[in-house]
Amino acid sequence: MLVNVKFFKKIFSLSFFLLITSSLLANEKDQIIAKLNNLNSLEFTFVQLINEKTEKGSCLLEFPGKLKCNYFNDKEKELVINNKRLAITQKKYNKTYHYPISKSPFLNILYKDKLLEIVQSGELESTDQIIKLIYFGDNEITVFFDKKKLDLKGWEIKDQYNNNINFSLNIIAKNDTYKRGTFKVPEIN
Repeated sequence: MLVNVKFFKKIFSLSFFLLITSSLLANEKDQIIAKLNNLNSLEFTFVQLINEKTEKGSCLLEFPGKLKCNYFNDKEKELVINNKRLAITQKKYNKTYHYPISKSPFLNILYKDKLLEIVQSGELESTDQIIKLIYFGDNEITVFFDKKKLDLKGWEIKDQYNNNINFSLNIIAKNDTYKRGTFKVPEIN
């Protein structure tokens, strides 16, 4: 009889622990969702690692679907996305290249509803410093949030060319208003 009581105590303790853990994880998702719902724009610096190449820069992101990044490199690269249009300009050479964005994994981050879907449906893993959400949609994407502030910290994706992209960011400002024309896609030259 004593063995059965110990066994049930262990089962109860384990069940209670799992219930509390899943409740805390669900609570973290709810808190991230609430924070994202109140977010309209971000200004941030970034480090982007594509395969073995590292690039750094700064970006302005405005929901829905607008992104402008200036890379800190010798080509003075600028990336502008305005809804479904993407242009990369190399200012040093006065060259602009246009790309379709319809298959780009950027769409997962640029549209708040898609980002919210990743948070809601993603598999959550949590450490002392980072909350990691792994989403298996059209493309696998892993999104990272700061554990304390619940701010977006970056993402890992594979692009349409099968490149591994690791993008980490440091938020400078939130919910700023940008002047008209900030996200204007340059014309073809």
